[in-house]
Amino acid sequence: MIPYSHLLHLAMPEVIVVITAIVALMVDLSFLRMATLRVRFGVTVGIATVGCVSAILALAMMTERVNLFDGMFVVNPLTQVVQIALLVVTILVLLLAVETDFTEHVGEFVLLVLLATVGMMFLVGSQNLLTSFVSLELLSLPLYALTGFDKRNERSSEAALKYFLFGGLSAAFLLFGFSLLYGFANSTDFTQIGMAIHAGPLNPLLVVAMVTTVIGLGFKVAAVPFHFWAPDVYETAPVPVAALIASGSKVASFFVFFQILAIAFSGSAGEAMGMHFAQGWVPIVAGVAVLSMLLGNMVAIVQSSLRRLLAYSAIAHAGYMLIAIVAHTQQSLSGLIFYVVTYSLATIGAFGIIGIVEKGSGDDQISSFDGLHKRSPILSACLLIFLLSLAGIPPLAGFFGKFYLFVGALAALPRAGGLLWLVALAIALSAVSLYYYLRVLKRVYADVSASDSQPPPAPPFTVAVVVVLAAATVLLGCAPNLLLQPILNAVGSVGH
Repeated sequence: MIPYSHLLHLAMPEVIVVITAIVALMVDLSFLRMATLRVRFGVTVGIATVGCVSAILALAMMTERVNLFDGMFVVNPLTQVVQIALLVVTILVLLLAVETDFTEHVGEFVLLVLLATVGMMFLVGSQNLLTSFVSLELLSLPLYALTGFDKRNERSSEAALKYFLFGGLSAAFLLFGFSLLYGFANSTDFTQIGMAIHAGPLNPLLVVAMVTTVIGLGFKVAAVPFHFWAPDVYETAPVPVAALIASGSKVASFFVFFQILAIAFSGSAGEAMGMHFAQGWVPIVAGVAVLSMLLGNMVAIVQSSLRRLLAYSAIAHAGYMLIAIVAHTQQSLSGLIFYVVTYSLATIGAFGIIGIVEKGSGDDQISSFDGLHKRSPILSACLLIFLLSLAGIPPLAGFFGKFYLFVGALAALPRAGGLLWLVALAIALSAVSLYYYLRVLKRVYADVSASDSQPPPAPPFTVAVVVVLAAATVLLGCAPNLLLQPILNAVGSVGH
């Protein structure tokens, strides 16, 4: 029996984040009620940043590898790398909120963001159906509340309700699939379930469990046809919240998606070679990937709102990331983690710029970005970097993210059933995505705005955060090994 003190030591990063959330709320409610909104955001975000940095240091110093209680709590180099990435994303999202004014409930906002982060961390450190489901709900419930946090925006409340209803439906599908898996394997441990599936034929109940699990997780990552909540949430949620949903939530959800399918369903993968499909989850996920890439890219072309454009772009990117899950190899997992982290950096930066422009123009219409290069050369240059990175243009981080992702899928040809057709389709649709990203940049650099002489109100701290994100996007494109090598080492040491 493991001592409680040792278990507390292993869970210290999560404990630190929880304590930080409580402290931030108490300080805001006790000492900052009469302070200005800017001071309240600055102090509480500062406390949260210190807590997240402390949790990162605790993770970096942890050398133990454990798998406790049938996978309920897992600590290894891979979970540590992903959890550090999640904490960095949380810090960046909170920093975007420092100079905003969408709510007066500052302590509650920071508390919910940190609780969502704790849910992400526990989700990453779990290989068990029970704790994975609980962690997903701990992640999702704060996000539902945060989506409707701007009480002045009625559409934000409507989007929050839609997000909650779709999230509840996805949880029902996921729980039903998990219950069937437990009944089939008599265990909630991913590894034990995988061994049970290996030992027997693919029976109808297992197929139902497979389909409902993919449906439940498909809602979490906003893959087609489970994407209906995403455009409204991206468009109407407060900027920091939309950035968190588009980044940290994606990192954790795709990681657990890979874990469940590659470990728990390892004995029922099937094939998706060209027009030949063998029964299993691979052809299901391959079909979802194709639909996501097609619908996301095609619908993004006609959007007039930059937020909705990023929402449909995110759906397309979910399709690209699902290719790594279809391949389900160590190399594809490394490519997936690199891709989703670099995608998160570019997306957070893009939302930061949208927030600044929205504050000046009152909306996020693409026309509001007309002539931005004259009004704010720094913001326009950063937006250029973020959008071209999302399009996969070298030498930015997004290009190498797609490159490693596609190479990992092609390297899995003998095992995963031949994914050349899927990679070719993804490359072709990436060219389509370049069109709508360039359409935005054309408005920024070629069109003329009626308010050229009036630069958008650019809070200096937010601009500094955006510039740091743009610099990181360029740096990880020019020197991708800075991030990729730790990921490769972590994946190799775990032997996924």
